[in-house]
Amino acid sequence: MTISALAQSLEPHRQLLVGFSGGLDSTVLLHQLVCWREQQPDVSLRAIHVHHGLSAHADEWVEHCQALCAQWQVPLSVVRVRLNLAGESIEAQARQARYQAFRETLIPGEVLLTAQHLDDQSETFLLALKRGSGPAGLAAMPASLPFGDTLLLRPLLQTRRTALEAWAQQHALRWIEDDSNQDDKYDRNFLRLHVLPVLNTRWPHFADAVARSAALCGEQEQLLDELLAEELAALTTAAGALHIAPLITKSATRRAAILRRWLAQLGVVMPSRDRLARIWQEVALARDDATPGVKLGEGEIRRYQGRLWWVQVTPGQREAQIGWEDPFTPLTLPARLGQLQLIPGGEIRAPHAGEPVTVRFYAPGALHIVGRAGGRKLKKIWQELGVPPWQRDNTPILFYGETPIAAAGQFITRDGLAEDETGFTLRWTR
Repeated sequence: MTISALAQSLEPHRQLLVGFSGGLDSTVLLHQLVCWREQQPDVSLRAIHVHHGLSAHADEWVEHCQALCAQWQVPLSVVRVRLNLAGESIEAQARQARYQAFRETLIPGEVLLTAQHLDDQSETFLLALKRGSGPAGLAAMPASLPFGDTLLLRPLLQTRRTALEAWAQQHALRWIEDDSNQDDKYDRNFLRLHVLPVLNTRWPHFADAVARSAALCGEQEQLLDELLAEELAALTTAAGALHIAPLITKSATRRAAILRRWLAQLGVVMPSRDRLARIWQEVALARDDATPGVKLGEGEIRRYQGRLWWVQVTPGQREAQIGWEDPFTPLTLPARLGQLQLIPGGEIRAPHAGEPVTVRFYAPGALHIVGRAGGRKLKKIWQELGVPPWQRDNTPILFYGETPIAAAGQFITRDGLAEDETGFTLRWTR
């Protein structure tokens, strides 16, 4: 790729974060961007190197990347991650950790650049084929896709590895050779070392043909996205749940397509065909009084009030009690449940002198809440308010002494109501 072609592929972006392993591909990409920056001084360029800790040479690679970035005057962030070596698929873990590091390092206005090339596209396509993926998987790697609040761009995706090698030799670039790339126990390496050389020798334009097939699959998926967008929006609640009843009358194929797009917009790992069938049969079609769940990614699919929900698996905090010494400063909740704040302006009274303030997740006995006659137990209140079962033991309740005052975003008790005083709002940020 020429500098002008690279610049054209990146328009109109000027703030760039480059995933920089120090290998051939990312070294060439970073060098080309440095050359472009010399022509366009308004280009802001940073790099990130992820230290996976998998190689005995990992520290040396960090030093190499630091030296090269210093030479090219590119600010470099080094992020160290830990992997579970006893877990499944080190490749998948490393990729997930790497992209999480990218997300956390990006600053507003930046786009992420990675150095995958045309031959990488073939590997990704064949891996998807091995997994039995549909068009979404066979679309492989698009040149541009949403990534959090920004974009992930792959400007080298139409470039062969041989062209990258030629650029590196022409400019006398130095790069890292990772010994693990020769270990064919990893699927991608097996394809790179043993399969693709045979295919490319037999059919020299194989990589180009694969790229066209991937692009066509991507176009088909985009078309389905467009055709189903309005229908999906009508089926999805403001809280992100999916109505079940309208799906029952649809064909299995259409229903599966809608379910996949619902999960995709939630950012959930895409389930297999069998797992998707289980979600429908075991959860969506379960009895009304049943509370089934199917694990998916870091959460599970649940049913409540005729809707499907994807919920994070969070241990219930029913027994927890957290002291809040200064209730007018933010309080961090356990189990990654976010923060609480008492904000001026609202209907909750301030604590009286000598009233200790705590946050709990359960209140015994009958509660008398504002707007309801008589007392009710907390379980009944949750039901009346439509709070799903998995949220009930994780919804913070403000106590003054032993008196329940308010549940964040749900109710205020009569004992907690501000009368002749300035009130507060209990804000829960998750």
